[in-house]
Amino acid sequence: MAPHSLKKNYKCSRSLKQFYAGGPFIVSSDGSFIVCACGDAINIVDSSDSSVKSTIEGDSDTLTALALSPDDKFLFSAGHSRQIRVWDLETLKCIRSWKGHEGPVMGMACHASGGVLATAGADRKVLVWDVDGGFCTHYFKGHKGVVSSILFHPDANKNILISGSDDSTVRVWDLMAKNTEKKCLAILDKHFSAVTSIALSEDGLTLFSAGRDKVVNVWDLHDYSCKTTVATFEVLEAVTTVSSGTPFASFVTSLDQKSKKKDSSSSSLATYFITVGERGVVRLWKSEGSVCLYEQKSSDITVSSDDEESKRGFTAAAMLPSDRGLLCVTADQQFFFYSVVENTEESELVLSKRLVGYNEEIAEMKFLGDEEQFLAVATNLEEVRVYDVATMSCSYVLAGHKEVVLSLDTCVSSSGNVLVVTGSKDKTVRLWNATSKSCIGVGTGHNGDILAVAFAKKSFSFFVSGSGDRTLKVWSLDGISEDSEEPVNLKTRSVVAAHDKDINSVAVARNDSLVCTGSEDRTASIWRLPDLVHVVTLRGHKRRIFSVEFSTVDQCVITASGDKTVKIWAISDGSCLKTFEGHTSSVLRASFITDGTQFVSCGADGLLKLWNVNTSECIATYDQHEDKVWALAVGKKTEMIATGGGDAVINLWHDSTASDKEDEFRKEEEAILRGQELENAVLDAEYTKAIRLAFELRRPHKVFELFAGLCRKRESDEQIVKALQGLEKEEFRLLFEYVREWNTKPKLCHVAQFVLYQTFNILPPTEIVQIKGIGELLEGLIPYSQRHYNRIDRFVRSSFLLDYTLGEMSVIDPETESEYPKEKKKEKEVSAAMERDTEELNQETPSRKRKSQKSKDRSSKKRLIAEAQGSVIAV
Repeated sequence: MAPHSLKKNYKCSRSLKQFYAGGPFIVSSDGSFIVCACGDAINIVDSSDSSVKSTIEGDSDTLTALALSPDDKFLFSAGHSRQIRVWDLETLKCIRSWKGHEGPVMGMACHASGGVLATAGADRKVLVWDVDGGFCTHYFKGHKGVVSSILFHPDANKNILISGSDDSTVRVWDLMAKNTEKKCLAILDKHFSAVTSIALSEDGLTLFSAGRDKVVNVWDLHDYSCKTTVATFEVLEAVTTVSSGTPFASFVTSLDQKSKKKDSSSSSLATYFITVGERGVVRLWKSEGSVCLYEQKSSDITVSSDDEESKRGFTAAAMLPSDRGLLCVTADQQFFFYSVVENTEESELVLSKRLVGYNEEIAEMKFLGDEEQFLAVATNLEEVRVYDVATMSCSYVLAGHKEVVLSLDTCVSSSGNVLVVTGSKDKTVRLWNATSKSCIGVGTGHNGDILAVAFAKKSFSFFVSGSGDRTLKVWSLDGISEDSEEPVNLKTRSVVAAHDKDINSVAVARNDSLVCTGSEDRTASIWRLPDLVHVVTLRGHKRRIFSVEFSTVDQCVITASGDKTVKIWAISDGSCLKTFEGHTSSVLRASFITDGTQFVSCGADGLLKLWNVNTSECIATYDQHEDKVWALAVGKKTEMIATGGGDAVINLWHDSTASDKEDEFRKEEEAILRGQELENAVLDAEYTKAIRLAFELRRPHKVFELFAGLCRKRESDEQIVKALQGLEKEEFRLLFEYVREWNTKPKLCHVAQFVLYQTFNILPPTEIVQIKGIGELLEGLIPYSQRHYNRIDRFVRSSFLLDYTLGEMSVIDPETESEYPKEKKKEKEVSAAMERDTEELNQETPSRKRKSQKSKDRSSKKRLIAEAQGSVIAV
């Protein structure tokens, strides 16, 4: 078999993050995205794959209400600060804000025109606002409790507004009334508890109101009379009507026709509605006769114990446009999408998609099946959630444990079924058939939390478990029916007290002959199966061991520890072969890839690292988590990596070595072609094109050569100006960076100063200021430019002394006044003064010393000439 090429890079292809933390949400008009509240932030989530398209950061204000404009271009939000904000969804900027309520805004609704917004507040008031002006147009008061529901009538000719309150009443307001006393058209007070939801029929003639008094009241908006009261026998949180022309409408119509209570006289006037509430089931009703046409047999919300009934029910529901179905929201931040599926016998309502808004801390993950299309995730819950890797939607859950699931493992049985084994804090292990989504076996006997489980790798006839009771157990799968409807009791083959402290991890060798355990006692032990005979103890870690795994090729074991190291051990004698250091905190997981030649590790520092076993080198480090990375799953076939941790984020990583190599080759090929194009432009003296290509290829030396060539040419100003005018803002920023580097070197500074001069002539100061980082660039240019000017000034002054010296030596002809009318005046004055001083000195000096004085003058002249030459060389 050909050896696998080493992996050099991984890329995070998909992430599942927390996007909903409970509270308000709103669905777009086409159902393509959902706007969710997540703390003080607003997430815009793609409804197809739960990916966060964009996020609007808040200002520490807990959101209480959201609304969208009819064209989905503007978003309205409000929170406990009572500030109402209008957001542009294209730029994600707040374009307007105002305050009006004396308490938090609990509900909002936008008019079909998009120019009017209605808000309901905890201050018992209903206000209507002009969106463009931000001023209040209507002020309604009369409710005696918190107003939580608000709704505009869809008919533009009927200017009425409907609100529901905790005072158990529904009020209808007239938007055209001028008299204050006539603003409230009707008070609908048939409820005996808080009104939680209101909805209008498609024709706008019937109003439905649901409350916590377990009834739905049906109102006629002609005379505001109560047509009927439907007893639902559950606390209701939402009511919504069924639109005609949808699969739901066909579904309820067929149910109505099959109903034994069919009333032909009223079938044409029948109105259908949907209710959800505390029971967590969807029910379809016919208003005429108060008939329940359909009710789910069981709730899709999983609850492990009776003390968590508060998490069981739905908190909201909304009909999605077209054939997208029904959206229901649960108390544990999940979005359920229901659709109608047509079967040969009859249609039925099924849960088509489940988006999980919050996963809590992720403890363990494993890929499912041969194709690895699903990912089983254990979080701080009593269930295992199975995600579709392609869409990151939760396909189904495996519920049955009474407490939190701490560990899991998966395999494919000889019959082709996908099996899952889970260990829980309830001290039991459960065996699941993921194909049928049922529990087929339960194992009891541990006296502590079951922290680790692992399937056999070859025969799949057993699995092992390690517990907080310090024991290692082997469980037999012989005689277990994978199609069993009821779980059977699992039996143990062998048990051993393996460690002095909790067992954190277990792993089975590829030939099912050995099992390795890692413990809190800082050791790892290897045991021979099936009798659990001790083979060797691996000692060397300074802190507890979190993870152990056998190599798929060599006779060695890899361990990850809290001492920030990863070690590879020889199975034969228990010696440490290699130690890998690089993590800054505890290493929580390590797993072999590429046939044991590489491995990946993750730790409490939030990092994922890729290592080469032979060179002990860390090839790459990835930082995509904000908390400890507890879970690491590696696909056996695809070698796709999944990581999850305390930040409730799941990241999927794909090997990008081949694609990176192709991209690099493509870039090199393109660079060669552009480089040849650049050389051709230089040969053709097309400096404007050449300079632009040099900027695109990021070749500062070539840019300098081009500008230097232009500087040496006569009448090159026009070409330089033309070349500079063709540059973009980003290229001007690069030019300033290049000039800053050239300006630091005396040999290159004249070109840098020439380019600066031309650039400042072309660009106005207003555009120069807008260049990114221009302040820092100018700070680097100014000191060196000043140094160059000082150096030139010293050179000019030194040249005067050289001219004078050479003139006195008669090396050069004396300069006339006409040649240097102004520049040499000071020099001549100095020369005249020196001559007068010399004559006076000669007159005072005795004749016997004149000869020696002349020799001294000659030597001083030579010294001056030498000094002048040295000055010129230094300059």
